[in-house]
Amino acid sequence: MRTGTVNRKTNETDISLTLHLDGTGQADVRTGCGFLDHMLTLFAAHGCFDLTLRCDGDTQVDDHHTVEDIGICLGLAFAQAVGDKRGIARYGDRCLPMDEALILSAVDISGRGMLVYDLHIPTEKVGSFDTQLAKEFFIAFATRAGITLHMRQLSGENSHHIIEGAFKSVAHSLADAVAVDGRRAGQLPSTKGVL
Repeated sequence: MRTGTVNRKTNETDISLTLHLDGTGQADVRTGCGFLDHMLTLFAAHGCFDLTLRCDGDTQVDDHHTVEDIGICLGLAFAQAVGDKRGIARYGDRCLPMDEALILSAVDISGRGMLVYDLHIPTEKVGSFDTQLAKEFFIAFATRAGITLHMRQLSGENSHHIIEGAFKSVAHSLADAVAVDGRRAGQLPSTKGVL
């Protein structure tokens, strides 16, 4: 099973995280941020990833450090789990409806961390969650995972639906990209010979 485990402690957060790419979508997530727990639980479910996560963060300040640092740790675990990238499909994309919201994501497991983010979230908060933090999460994740990630909102008015659609779409794109392609057994999916 392709697995990544990260333990990271700073003055702002203490995180332990394990990600199994070849899972069944099981999640045991406790971040101290309820909305993020919800997003990561559905991320695991829709990607068929198993995710165990604990975070003790300085949420008395706000959720920024917690959200960003979890993105960092999830990205590091993802890169570790993918390993040398031999035999994987490499690319994945998904156009996913979430009620009135329609979110497109596309991913390249390229070794080059980059986020192109085109979501327009109309409210500053979903519950107590600062909606600006969705972008911070995906920047941290894409950078540390070493993936190129494009996210585009094609429609949507409800902030919860837009963010949830984004997490689900990205999960499906990643699941397709990490899938083992039998035609590429042991091969790197690149004409350069390195990723």
